Amino acid sequence: MSSVRTSSVVRSSHYCDWLPSVLDLARSASDCIMAIYNGDIAVHRKDDASPVTAADLAAHHVLVDGLTELTPHLPVLSEESKHIPFEERSRWRRYWLVDPLDGTREFINRNGQFTVNVALIENHEPVMGVVLVPTTGVCYYACRGAGAFRQTSPGAIPDQIHSRPFRGDCLVVAGSRSHGTEALQRFLDNLPACEVVSLGSALKSCLVAEGKVDLYPRLGPTSEWDTAAAQCVVEEAGGVVTNVRMERLRYNTKRSLLNPHFFVSGDPRRDWSRFLL
Repeated sequence: MSSVRTSSVVRSSHYCDWLPSVLDLARSASDCIMAIYNGDIAVHRKDDASPVTAADLAAHHVLVDGLTELTPHLPVLSEESKHIPFEERSRWRRYWLVDPLDGTREFINRNGQFTVNVALIENHEPVMGVVLVPTTGVCYYACRGAGAFRQTSPGAIPDQIHSRPFRGDCLVVAGSRSHGTEALQRFLDNLPACEVVSLGSALKSCLVAEGKVDLYPRLGPTSEWDTAAAQCVVEEAGGVVTNVRMERLRYNTKRSLLNPHFFVSGDPRRDWSRFLL
């Protein structure tokens, strides 16, 4: 089993007993992804024209099969799942939300900036999150009430991570490598002096969680499986994930699985919406 640091707070919530198994599943999915990453990558298009590869599907099956075996009573919603009507989803109090390969475009471009994301949602909020980087083996994880951690490899002692308060000098902002928008550029132009770091996938949120980046504004389309796992990590590290009205992101509350535009901020005291002119 993976080396996981937990606390009495975690152990008081039985779902966090599942965390070591979820970490193992994420690493198994990562192994499937890397086996394909190191060979030929065939790209297909889904109905919405977004790319999908054999790695997406292989990781999907590993995670869905493994989570179903771990918790047969809980549904699993994956990016690669068949459409599940809201009438069915709306009855879910607790479920797994999975992005088997977050950053498919980064995977295709072979820049290494893609992740495996697994979240446990309870009452519309992420209460467990695992974000694993297949190319490096680094894993970020959190369970509500127990803090957020970064583990460099299986068996390594994990380090607790913390977001940082904005110091008032040069703002460090994470931007999407593959999904920049005019709205984002206008927002950046309104900010005080800032340094922009371009990254793919949930890595942007994880850098906020570990205090290397102050802000990740996402003013373009994303889906709920893109954000849930990293949101738990960010929140347990001391940061926040909010819509542009500075309200916390919630899950499975509507028919659409698209997120609103949002901010990932390491400093919960900052209202970034005032720069949206």
